[in-house]
Amino acid sequence: MTARSSTTRSPSRAKSAVALKVKFSSTPDLSQYKIALVCDWLTNVGGAEKVLLSIHQLFPDAPIYTSQYNPKGIDWFKDADVRTGWLKIFPSKLRRILSPLRQRYFSHLDLSEYDIIISVTGAEAKSVKFRPDAKHFCYCHAPTQYYWQMYDDYVKNPGFGPFNFLVRPLFKLLVGKLRRADYAAAQLPSDFITISQYSADQIKKYYHRDSTIIPPPVAVENFAQIVEKSAKPVEKPVENSRKTDLEQSPASDHVRSRAPAHSICSQASSPAPIQLPNRYFLNFSRQVSWKRLDLAIKACQKTKTHLVLVGDGPEHSSLIKLAQASTVADDACASADGHIFFLPAAKQSQLKQYLRNADAFIFPSLEPFGIAPVEALSAGVPVIAYAEGGARDYIKDGKNGLLFQKQTVSSLASALEKFQNLPSSSFSPRQISQSAAYYSETRFQTEIEEFINAKIH
Repeated sequence: MTARSSTTRSPSRAKSAVALKVKFSSTPDLSQYKIALVCDWLTNVGGAEKVLLSIHQLFPDAPIYTSQYNPKGIDWFKDADVRTGWLKIFPSKLRRILSPLRQRYFSHLDLSEYDIIISVTGAEAKSVKFRPDAKHFCYCHAPTQYYWQMYDDYVKNPGFGPFNFLVRPLFKLLVGKLRRADYAAAQLPSDFITISQYSADQIKKYYHRDSTIIPPPVAVENFAQIVEKSAKPVEKPVENSRKTDLEQSPASDHVRSRAPAHSICSQASSPAPIQLPNRYFLNFSRQVSWKRLDLAIKACQKTKTHLVLVGDGPEHSSLIKLAQASTVADDACASADGHIFFLPAAKQSQLKQYLRNADAFIFPSLEPFGIAPVEALSAGVPVIAYAEGGARDYIKDGKNGLLFQKQTVSSLASALEKFQNLPSSSFSPRQISQSAAYYSETRFQTEIEEFINAKIH
């Protein structure tokens, strides 16, 4: 399987994952090279970190250079040689305001002792120094978004709450210089690899560089177990999507093999625990402004449908306030009208349980790719996604989900209503799951290794 050029549209993703596990010994010549990995930061779990972990597994002896490392926020790299510099003195929570310092840090990071550098970046890590005869492969998720394609959104809401009024004018003052430095850094890597056609287009637009599309790894096999263990195909019970009471429907109402309704433990002062509805729309993600979870909340309130949001982040409190939710447990909230539920970030095993009861996964953000919706597809759950960004590579409208055209409440609400009015046989869980099989970790590692070999031999 070979990597695809950014000049062509991605082929169908409904391919079986490569059966053989990638082994370092499959390319013995790479052992002759001294390799280093680079990333912007390692402070929390996310898609970029999953990519880095997969590459680290390919090259476990390669040191990882980064600006900040917080093992408490991400414990995936305990066996790795993680190296930080002077930026480690700053608390990881200040990461969002350190971009000028990161530019300086990485532009002075001399990796000339290495033959191959692989950077995993959506920000400043691409600017490292290397020898003229070495190779720097930049796995770039997207051009630095707060400088380029999401600049207007960032200025509107920098994400610093009451301090936005201070950050906003300062960022406007600095962005010109930061953009010029970012563009210059983007001319340094030998080759660009990216995650979707959308990202390839953005890299071409802002950096004037071509790139090769190698989509990121997703734990598709793990989430596909939900479909594999189901005795019968999933049927979407339309009547339950609009239920406003929180009582669990009889098991006979659903053909899908499903988990019982989930309880949210109540505080001591509460007379009884609150249960999640039997069916709902779902999203699990980092709760930041550009994820546009506000659209999901308002659209579900407008259509009087249930929504479960799993995760946390800088916008968590604002989203709770928007939903008019109150805390019923340590990290769990529910809106007064019983439509919106907030649950803390969960491990994959718990996410799989939430997916078993989900009618669909809502993906309202403009993202270069989006690992969470692909995980949902793997579980046989259709995805209702904004029709821009990386989602266009894997969401086939009417086959494994629905696309809504405008990033507005009314457009999303119309898609939710359309979904509810479709016949229960409109989506096949097995076909949905198969549409995501291409995105396996084995496939990713195979393509990365083949790409590097093709470039250095």
